[in-house]
Amino acid sequence: MNLIRRGVVALLLVPGLAGAQSARSRGPNGGLVVIVDGHPVELVASGTEVILFVSDEQGRPSSTRQASGRLTIQAEGRTSTVTLRPAEPNRLVGALQAPLASGARLVFNGTIDHGHRVTARYVIE
Repeated sequence: MNLIRRGVVALLLVPGLAGAQSARSRGPNGGLVVIVDGHPVELVASGTEVILFVSDEQGRPSSTRQASGRLTIQAEGRTSTVTLRPAEPNRLVGALQAPLASGARLVFNGTIDHGHRVTARYVIE
């Protein structure tokens, strides 16, 4: 296993690393929600599409026009990365190679809301 993969695996397995937050509730779109630095970030996976809904500190949709990010996925002993692209009004969208299995661990690293860097952790139930 190369050093980069080891680092990603360590990031996925260590709770609370680098200010990352874990999903604790369900959002208005039925996905897992993480509050990171006051920003609710909701993850919804449907088939081979993954969507992150980004909100501001008051829970209102936050523009993703200038947002970017990637999703690192650890599932079934493999690690993969999905690049997310902005989709108005408040979404980041990416294509999965296969539907997410129960127990998959995901880490979102991105820039939202005027350059605000965030990290959010999710575990698919």
